[in-house]
Amino acid sequence: MLPSQALLPAVVFALTALQALASDTFIAAVYEHAVILPEPTEEPVSPEDALALMNKNMDVLEEAIKEAAQKGAHIIVTPEDGIYGWRFTRESIYPYLEDIPDPVVNWVPCTDPSRFGAAPVQERLSCMARNNSIYVVANIGDKKPCDSSDPKCPGDGRYQYNTDVVFDPQGKLVARYHKYNLFMGESQFNYPKEPEAVTFETPFGKFGIFTCFDILFYEPAVVLVSKMQVDTLLFLTAWMNVLPFLTAVEFHSAWAMGMRVNLLAANTHNTSMKMTGRSGIYAPAGARTYSYNMKTEDGHLLIAELDAHPRLSPASPPAVSWSSYALSVERFSQNDHEFTGIIFEDLFTFTELAKPEGNLTLCQKDLCCHLSYKMAEKRDDEVFVLGAFDGLHVVEGQYYLQV
Repeated sequence: MLPSQALLPAVVFALTALQALASDTFIAAVYEHAVILPEPTEEPVSPEDALALMNKNMDVLEEAIKEAAQKGAHIIVTPEDGIYGWRFTRESIYPYLEDIPDPVVNWVPCTDPSRFGAAPVQERLSCMARNNSIYVVANIGDKKPCDSSDPKCPGDGRYQYNTDVVFDPQGKLVARYHKYNLFMGESQFNYPKEPEAVTFETPFGKFGIFTCFDILFYEPAVVLVSKMQVDTLLFLTAWMNVLPFLTAVEFHSAWAMGMRVNLLAANTHNTSMKMTGRSGIYAPAGARTYSYNMKTEDGHLLIAELDAHPRLSPASPPAVSWSSYALSVERFSQNDHEFTGIIFEDLFTFTELAKPEGNLTLCQKDLCCHLSYKMAEKRDDEVFVLGAFDGLHVVEGQYYLQV
């Protein structure tokens, strides 16, 4: 007996979900967005003006989402700061913030927009996901009231968080992550009281999510892999492509390989700030696609097919015990090309890669780095170095680093 007309949408969705569940791969998309920025001001604009700017950016993102869905993508990641930009004080960002509930409330903003007060940005993102049957990942701002009963409550009576959200193909809010490792200049936001390890399940694997500077720290980035056993990590960022972070493709490729997960990186695009080259789709076996464009201010959509469970894929490198590997590495002799230099006020020890190929050991305090290398090519005006830092980093706060 054929299902009635009323049951057809549910049946179609169920069949689609079962088909995705049976698939060993999925189509991923990331969008490098040339963000439309607000005018610099220390005074808050009206909520109407704030929403008008965010709608301009969401107009661009919506076109990218439609294109990704038409090309078969199951999920699309957009950048940190991709909806309202930057140049904010704590006060001036307030009109751009919304109250983002815990996903346990089972909420579809597209069909129930006023359940938690005014939430036009969440409503529109939810509808983008629902109308295009795709997971949509975006970065917005969360606000939470507090009072004197909370000893950590800010003087203005609210917490403000740099926040990632995920909406599923039905438009339901399925994940909310508050950025834990804030970079210098993010004084408009508060640190969450505890680091969050946010995951969500899909028909094509288990996903985790974090933001920009988080990728350099154990919590939440490493925790998501080592303890939560995610298959794919979503990395929303607004990061420059200058030293010491120039080699984004190599870094992201190595991160995906070392963790044996997929990494979907979406960056903002702004050539004057060298913000490009960090967007890409990476698998344990290497980069599937990435973007670097310093010639135009256009955004760029990247799409690639990935294994849903990369650890089980025959294409993925075998697992490596990095601690055992490090202990087994031969201690190569020191060299005559060491020097010191400062990066972000940290005193690094460097050594020049003076030969076309070789083996080097570089130590600072208790940290020793071993490198076996071979150069494919090298221009006369280029210098390649290996650097190590082992100490207390104090620029954005105080925490111990080994880099």
